[in-house]
Amino acid sequence: MSNPSPSPGSCRFADYFVLAGIDTDSGLEPDELSALCQLVEAARYGRSRETPCPNKASGENFDQSPLRRTFKSKVLAHYPQNVEYNPFDRDAVNMLCMPKGLSFKTQAENRDPQFHAFLITREDGSRTYGFVLTFYEEVTCRQICSAMQTLYQMHNVEQCSSVYASSSCSMDSLASSIDEGDSSTQAKMQRYNSYDIGRDTLYVSKCICLITPLPFVQACRKFLRQLHKAVSSQQTPPLPLESYIHNILYEVPLPPPGRSLKFSGVYGPIICQRPGPTELPLFDFPLREVFELLGLENLVQLFTCVLLEMQILLYSQDYQRLMTVAEGITALLFPFQWQHVYVPILPASLLHFLDAPVPYLMGLQSREPNDRSKLELAQEVNIPSHVHGREAFMISALHPHQISFNTKANLCFVDIDNHFIDLPEDFPQFPNKLEFIQEISEVLLQFGIPPEGNLHCSESAAELKNLVLDELVHDKKNGNLTSTTINMYELLKGNETLARLQALAKRTGVSVEKMEIAAPLEKERDTRCQCSEEELRDYKLAVQLREVFAKRFTQMFADYEAFVIQPAQDMESWLTNREQMQNFDKASFLSDQPEPYLPFLSHFIETQMFATFIDNKIVSLWEEKDPLLRVFDSRIEKMKIYNVRVPTIRTSNYQKCTVLKEAAQAIEQRLVKIDHTAIHPHLLDMKIGQGKYEQGFFPKLQADVLATGPTNNNRWANRGATAQRRKDRLRQHSEHLALDNDLKEKYMQEARSLGKSLRQPKLSDLSPAVIAQTNWKFVEGLLKECRIKTKRMLVEKMGHEAVELGHGEANITGLEENTLIASLCDLLERIWSHGLLIKQGKSALWSHLVHYQECEEKREAIMDTPVGTGPERRKSESGLILPSLKVSLIHDMRHVQQMSEIKTDVGRARAWIRLSLEKKVLSQQLKQLMFNQNLIKKLYKRYAFLRCEEEKEQFLYHLLSLNAVDYFCFTSVFTTIMIPYRAVIIPIKKLSNSITTSNPWISVSGELGGTGVMQVPKNLLEMTFECQNLGKLTTVQIGHDNSGLLAKWLVDCVMVRNEITGHTYRFPCGRWLGKGVDDGSLERILVGELITPVVEEDLSKQCRTPPQLRSPTVARRLSITSLGGRTGKPNAGQIQEGIGESINNIVKHFHKPEKERGSLTILLCGEYGLVSALEQVFHHGFKSVRLFQKNVFIWDFLEKAVTYFETAEEEESQVNLLDGKRWAETSRSLCQYVNAINSAPRNIGKDGKLQLLVCLGARDHLLHQWIPLLAECPVISRMYEDGALLRDRVTVNTLIRVLQTLHDFNITLETSLVKGIDV
Repeated sequence: MSNPSPSPGSCRFADYFVLAGIDTDSGLEPDELSALCQLVEAARYGRSRETPCPNKASGENFDQSPLRRTFKSKVLAHYPQNVEYNPFDRDAVNMLCMPKGLSFKTQAENRDPQFHAFLITREDGSRTYGFVLTFYEEVTCRQICSAMQTLYQMHNVEQCSSVYASSSCSMDSLASSIDEGDSSTQAKMQRYNSYDIGRDTLYVSKCICLITPLPFVQACRKFLRQLHKAVSSQQTPPLPLESYIHNILYEVPLPPPGRSLKFSGVYGPIICQRPGPTELPLFDFPLREVFELLGLENLVQLFTCVLLEMQILLYSQDYQRLMTVAEGITALLFPFQWQHVYVPILPASLLHFLDAPVPYLMGLQSREPNDRSKLELAQEVNIPSHVHGREAFMISALHPHQISFNTKANLCFVDIDNHFIDLPEDFPQFPNKLEFIQEISEVLLQFGIPPEGNLHCSESAAELKNLVLDELVHDKKNGNLTSTTINMYELLKGNETLARLQALAKRTGVSVEKMEIAAPLEKERDTRCQCSEEELRDYKLAVQLREVFAKRFTQMFADYEAFVIQPAQDMESWLTNREQMQNFDKASFLSDQPEPYLPFLSHFIETQMFATFIDNKIVSLWEEKDPLLRVFDSRIEKMKIYNVRVPTIRTSNYQKCTVLKEAAQAIEQRLVKIDHTAIHPHLLDMKIGQGKYEQGFFPKLQADVLATGPTNNNRWANRGATAQRRKDRLRQHSEHLALDNDLKEKYMQEARSLGKSLRQPKLSDLSPAVIAQTNWKFVEGLLKECRIKTKRMLVEKMGHEAVELGHGEANITGLEENTLIASLCDLLERIWSHGLLIKQGKSALWSHLVHYQECEEKREAIMDTPVGTGPERRKSESGLILPSLKVSLIHDMRHVQQMSEIKTDVGRARAWIRLSLEKKVLSQQLKQLMFNQNLIKKLYKRYAFLRCEEEKEQFLYHLLSLNAVDYFCFTSVFTTIMIPYRAVIIPIKKLSNSITTSNPWISVSGELGGTGVMQVPKNLLEMTFECQNLGKLTTVQIGHDNSGLLAKWLVDCVMVRNEITGHTYRFPCGRWLGKGVDDGSLERILVGELITPVVEEDLSKQCRTPPQLRSPTVARRLSITSLGGRTGKPNAGQIQEGIGESINNIVKHFHKPEKERGSLTILLCGEYGLVSALEQVFHHGFKSVRLFQKNVFIWDFLEKAVTYFETAEEEESQVNLLDGKRWAETSRSLCQYVNAINSAPRNIGKDGKLQLLVCLGARDHLLHQWIPLLAECPVISRMYEDGALLRDRVTVNTLIRVLQTLHDFNITLETSLVKGIDV
């Protein structure tokens, strides 16, 4: 959607006047779509070939009442013939003036004139607006009346032969027809079969239309109604009709920005006004009607869906309602603009666009008030054998949409007439929604409009409510005195919406403020105002509501400019590389936002409308600012000046709009004081007798006097010429900047949305080739979008490694990752919805999966073999390995189906996608799904994405690239589900018994919780257990009770696997469990590491892509410490580097966002953690010779040091050694911790006790105090060599400084580490 602005060179109020209706020369021409739709109905109800079918040549449908059929309309005349800057599109104008073609009625039916608006979006995004008044004229052509009589006779014959065989079907069955089996079918048939050429008068629809560059809805409505009144009334106007039409075409100018204009209609003056450069853009549709039709709550939900660029389908009997709601909701987007397909009135010939797998906003006409009841299920169509070519293609294109609009996962279906909205599942709410609705409610109530809307109020109820409101306003006790305030929610106690808001406000602690009830507007209004009271109220209400919406974006994006990444190159280079560049620092922007805003903002900044907004900001460095951007930036500047604020951390405090009164006053002032008055209509150079017409019939106008306007005879033409010359100079100047305009436009189009070029389908060419080309564009667009999304997911996930290669930003937050994965889920849903024949539920992907599951289970039952693609590996004789996990699409589906937390098909589809992505089998399993050709052909049309073989291969390859990174998108999201785990204890059989006689136990812990102690069955090394999701596993505690003869047990490692995701963790041990062996430990705490499965062989099987093009796996980075440890004992330099690396990892851990930190236990107790690094320090130079056949451990040294400190304290001789009171406190703390660990009721060994001491010292920030204390202890000289690191002062001082960096962080230890320790 583009901002309403006149076409270059346009300064006229109207470009064309159009007359459309029936061409008496060609007679009645049935629309081809009528026949096609009848064929659809015949296919639906299984009509046999022998059943009489419509006449293909004529397109006639004898089953349908002739008055209900659709006949071709034509543009009878348009004036002038052509405008250079706005070429006339005859087909498009005809289709949008009369979207359902000609309509016939008799004198017994209502024939009131109907007004509606439409728009045509050109390829460059600019708009042309049309305003149509449709009325009925008596048919005077005897041939047409006779043709209608003949059609009725043929219809009656058809009805007599089949009235009881099948229900009558009609053209409007596309939008649901007369209910089948209705008891009143015969009465209805008689009603529509009542035309008799000798008894009834036949009327046919006709329309007059104005084509304008700007949407002056009210002015055009008044002019057209006055023009029609001049034809239908008995009193003729003072001038010929040509004078008024010539005046509005050539002599009425566009009002300048910030000015108002008055021009003459047939019976009175007409006023229009245009906002100034700093005001909100022009919007002349009645926004009041939008709120009355939808209700406030529904409108805010619809507004949110539009912001998130979902598919929006509006549904109403009234064309003007469709247009008003579409224009109203897009006007509220300021400063953003809808960037995708935008067709507020969708002609029947373009129904295939409802299958577009791109965001769209479309309006569809219904035929009856309760038409929506027919929009539930879709059925497969068997195209009759006698239908070929274009008709067969059109049937396949049209049919799936006739009753399945609301079955898409990302579709928002709005039934305007019935006050109903069907929302997509699981989308974020608009920030501060409660306060937002409360503020809008206050504005609506000041104008007497209930927030829940007026649609369902009966006439009596509406009158009563208006009377009550009127009394409230006029009652001086309540509202007539501006100083009197009352509680807003007491104004309408019976209001259900307000009652819900009040209850919700009390629960959330939001105060319900009192509000002032304004005095009646008729007393506030200046009596000099040139428009009616109702118009003024609508203008004021609309601008105040728009200001409230605009204020929300001004507050949310007040500091957006600080996060725009300014380009370093020139404009041409930037446009060329736009797709590969990051223009907005999304991670930093989100980190600066309040927590409640994040769910919405993280999705919104991924939309095309936000990307285009940022693009326009960057382009403004070289060109003039976009008008919307200029207004928005000026408002931000004003807000900063008034609030004296600078970019800082945002708060979620709701700020009300403070400019409502000023905005309303600006409009009222323009309407009170008219700035310009156009030339009055006058007699034209017409011959005597010309310009006469018959009452009730709009005449054929004199083309010669309407072909051209006056030449330079008024100041408006001069002003336009001057403006044009100025624009020409600017254009020439831009050409000298060495950037070709066509090339620039090409770059901008490619840089923006995939569907932007399809903002409105081309209406002038609807050939099968064009329709096929449109669908092909959709397929290419989906493939391109897949490539872009997968590339970004890879670049963001790789983080620093990608930055080093020159791509992307440094980090990706969990919020961003979740948003990107949700975006991928949306894309897959759109791909699976494209060209779908059978729709069941809201998720096309899940529906396909269920169909596939049914097929596989039937095949399994026939073959009597289990469903699975991965064979289970046999356990070896020693039982030392985990059996392979089955890789099966069906098994994954069953896991998801068993998740009781998920209630919808959309949720199940997303859970399955996340699970497959985490298991790195998404590409493989989708290939299984996509290459089941029989099922694909059954479910999808021939043009669907899933039936394009080459594109499917490329799509799978893009998804395959995601296997290069690790995702935990299933584990981290579904945190409360029950998950089965399998654990295997692997002993070192050559050196010990494989089975112990004692009673072993294990306890598994993860980031989300732990299992507690679980007994391992005797004589078994493997066990399965089920518990709530533990997240990423961190530690395993293993031990036994030391009972029996074979109690000593040498354990190599423990393996634990998540049986749903397949993630396998290895917890290395390599130590004895038992008394009198090793360090005497009966239990050990093991820290795990995720095992990366080797999938190189599988990758080449999942796709036909050559092996050399496979995505590389990410190799694990080796540390210096690990390299040194492989060649023997590390030297002093390697030990010091290992200490620095371990501390640095902890520091980096705490500098990450809290939700992204992962496990601190691994950084403390892992292979290269702090404990391991300090153990290397303590072991360096340690005299570990056996004393009396016993090993000496570091813990022995600590115990001796503690004994010395306790003895020295008793003898009070430590003061000379420890230099004062501070050292005494340090020694007491060390003694306290060591004694607490020794006295704990746990059977951990000496090395385990050392690990525990280091962790407690890091938690309580005592390590840097204990190290110098131990280095000065006399015991060290007996147990360490002279060259030991602990005996080197320089090394000790360096170690102290490094350990002091942990002071700034609050270290929290897992419960499994400190269990039973009380210090």
